[in-house]
Amino acid sequence: MSFDIPADRRYQESHEWTLETDGVVRVGITDFAQDELGDVVFVELPDEGDDVVRDEEFGVIESIKAVSDLYAPVSGEVVAVNEDLFDTPELVNDDPFGDGWMLEIEPAEEDELEALLTDEEYEDQIA
Repeated sequence: MSFDIPADRRYQESHEWTLETDGVVRVGITDFAQDELGDVVFVELPDEGDDVVRDEEFGVIESIKAVSDLYAPVSGEVVAVNEDLFDTPELVNDDPFGDGWMLEIEPAEEDELEALLTDEEYEDQIA
């Protein structure tokens, strides 16, 4: 099976993606992760203004198959949360790299993004 892995993002081994735009890092889960989870029924996310720490849990995603923790790819302050997911969690399945994004972080350290996987490295990981 082939999964969408956009080249403009960086990836975490725990299947979160990041997209940096104007100093803000948008975070979601990958196409592979949403496929493994199955139908997403609930997403728990931090509040705007909360701090997250790289590689530590920032939330929970629940599907018909499993409950999984979500891990922060970078440390920093949460500056936006996708509140649409509270009423429509299936957006994660329908559009994991678009409308299914989860939060935006103002990173504390720019170089943390460089430590994440490239699209090719992530593709190798899930192969």
